[in-house]
Amino acid sequence: MHPLAACALALAVLFLAAWVVSIPLRNVSIIDIVWGLAFVTSSVTALVSAPEIRARHVVTTLLVVVWGVRLAAYLAWRNHGKGEDFRYAAMRTRAGPSFWWTSLGRVFLVQAVAAWIVSLPVMLAASDSRADATTAFVAIGTVVWVVGFAFESIGDLQLARFKADPANKGRVLDHGLWRYTRHPNYFGDCVMWWGVFLTCVARPRGWLGIVGPALMTFLLVRVSGVALLEKSLRKRKPEYAAYVARTAAFVPRRPRRAP
Repeated sequence: MHPLAACALALAVLFLAAWVVSIPLRNVSIIDIVWGLAFVTSSVTALVSAPEIRARHVVTTLLVVVWGVRLAAYLAWRNHGKGEDFRYAAMRTRAGPSFWWTSLGRVFLVQAVAAWIVSLPVMLAASDSRADATTAFVAIGTVVWVVGFAFESIGDLQLARFKADPANKGRVLDHGLWRYTRHPNYFGDCVMWWGVFLTCVARPRGWLGIVGPALMTFLLVRVSGVALLEKSLRKRKPEYAAYVARTAAFVPRRPRRAP
């Protein structure tokens, strides 16, 4: 089966299974964990369905698997025992008895399609069986991925430690990586996917994979990441307005001086 079709089938099975599990649990928040595992699924499926496995396929797959497993494990730990996310709880209230069908379309299938699109660089690379012409882009992409992985994992660790201290309740984290960007974890996530794209771009039709990181960037900045979280933080934390005034929203930079 062609990698594009194989990944579509694998992701459909994964998200449908997650939807079925969410019904008796009455918790759609498991989609957060499935999101990371979706890319593990797509990258491994693309690898095994490639006409011929090349070293570059293995490298790209390892990058995506490491990211996906770390993200899924972190979110499983973070969300354990906290119940359903307020966004899905509100959706459940509005939809009433038909929520299980609503969640299938608006949550699980939408994210399945998004995961398939974001995985395009990996799938397109796997569909090309020609011998490696150069390792330069693979090396550059791997370095970019490492930078992004460091931002995301260190940012998540710093935030977890900050929240673990009861004295920080209601306060704003403004040190470490969070001093230079209000969302180092989202920034790192975005950079990693551009790194994955670079490992694949030198292949024929590889440039088409730019749709994947572009969509991930759009989702992180405008939809489910920065935009949604900032709206909530501005309401809940009085200090956040001053933090916004001095700190970059996404791409890191030196903080501005307070007026």
